[in-house]
Amino acid sequence: MARYKLSDGRGGAALAIRVTPRASRNEIVEILPDNTIKVRLTAPPVDGKANEALIEFLSKVLSVARSRIEIVAGETGRDKLVTIIDMESSEAQELILKQLEQN
Repeated sequence: MARYKLSDGRGGAALAIRVTPRASRNEIVEILPDNTIKVRLTAPPVDGKANEALIEFLSKVLSVARSRIEIVAGETGRDKLVTIIDMESSEAQELILKQLEQN
């Protein structure tokens, strides 16, 4: 499995995420060569439902409150930049890799 490196943002870890909506289940699929995390979500990309589903899914994967997760760029596109407030990138990386191994 390829290793990847997350960035530390001003208030926590910064994640580059590519979302595939309308999937059969919510899951982290892979880490792309540019270190983007590919995530499949069951929600449709309508009325912010996919964004809400992404925040909910990440809050479970990272064991943090939904209020600590913020989409800072890409709200209307598939490629998003997400920050996890008060979480170091190394901790986020460990939890994401653990989730990826479970799939």
